[in-house]
Amino acid sequence: MTRYADIPKPIRSGLVIVDPRRGTPQRIIVLQFNPDSLERSLAPQAAGAEGAGDRTEALRLKGPAVESWKFTAEIDSTDQLEVAAPDGIHPHLAALEMLVHPTSAQLRAAEALAARGTLEITPIETPLTLFTWGNKRVIPVRLTELSIAESAFDVHLNPLRASLGIGLRVLSVSDLPAGHRGAELYMAHLVQKERLAGSLASGRPDALGLTGGGNGIGGV
Repeated sequence: MTRYADIPKPIRSGLVIVDPRRGTPQRIIVLQFNPDSLERSLAPQAAGAEGAGDRTEALRLKGPAVESWKFTAEIDSTDQLEVAAPDGIHPHLAALEMLVHPTSAQLRAAEALAARGTLEITPIETPLTLFTWGNKRVIPVRLTELSIAESAFDVHLNPLRASLGIGLRVLSVSDLPAGHRGAELYMAHLVQKERLAGSLASGRPDALGLTGGGNGIGGV
């Protein structure tokens, strides 16, 4: 008889906030429920402009494809006993929202520089964010979209349930400086993708109806 202990515990997807210099996790945001579906789009970075007519550039790439992810995540405090009753799911929402906000300390530091007459203030850098979907997909990302639909509240109007629309842009070596920890993580992700592609069995031309020598494909 199958025991509950024999059933593998599902792996959760989530976001990891990493110190880009030390490489140590600063915060891990575990998604309570894995999304039912993921929407991914990849736009190739072609070397030549579309329709430019440069025949030498037709098969050339300037860099990795621009990849975006979208999914819907659910948070429900009634299924998470560790959620503190006085706050509902405020901590979970705040942790996600801080991915698109500078900290108050960073803003005060920028204000202090402006008050001292600094002419050019470097834009505030956020921590490195990784999206994890199992051990085969650990990718550096930037949060590009966050919509929150709160649907249940306690007597103090603390949110208890929410549906989150999350959009992510994968950060590749085209986006990050050489030697950046995020760039190295992207390269590791790309190597993993190459390995998976290489494990696919090679198809046979006759499965596509490519028989005989009149199709221009050598060896068919």
